[in-house]
Amino acid sequence: MATKRKASAHWAGTGAEGSGTLNTSNKFFNDTPYSFKTRFKNEDGKEGTNPEELIAAAHSGCYAMALSFAIAEAGHEAESLDVKAEVVLDEVEGGFGITGITLDLKGKVPGMSEEKFMELAEGAKKGCPISKALSSVPIKLNASFS
Repeated sequence: MATKRKASAHWAGTGAEGSGTLNTSNKFFNDTPYSFKTRFKNEDGKEGTNPEELIAAAHSGCYAMALSFAIAEAGHEAESLDVKAEVVLDEVEGGFGITGITLDLKGKVPGMSEEKFMELAEGAKKGCPISKALSSVPIKLNASFS
């Protein structure tokens, strides 16, 4: 069963001075603004989003879901899985590139050992579809368990 999701971007102007909007078919992003400023200068995100922030959101969501499936397969249920993803965009040879992703995980799974949780957390890092798509980028996991 293949699942397809769609998004679109509109841009007008130069890279530094122009701006654009992002849209998704479900209208979650409904003319959400993005620009050079929202990408490189506006870290609070109040003026719009940027591609790296969207990758971070996708990765944290995918990872949390993949880990919850692994925990369920091990016979447990997560009380909470809180994941923050940080995507680093930096200058590289030939322009800019994503040079690293850090997943910060706080998990609470009653009845599961910390050792098993860490094993599953590492497996989900390697196995979630977004991690697989981003496999050319170093992905680091910082996990804590209670």
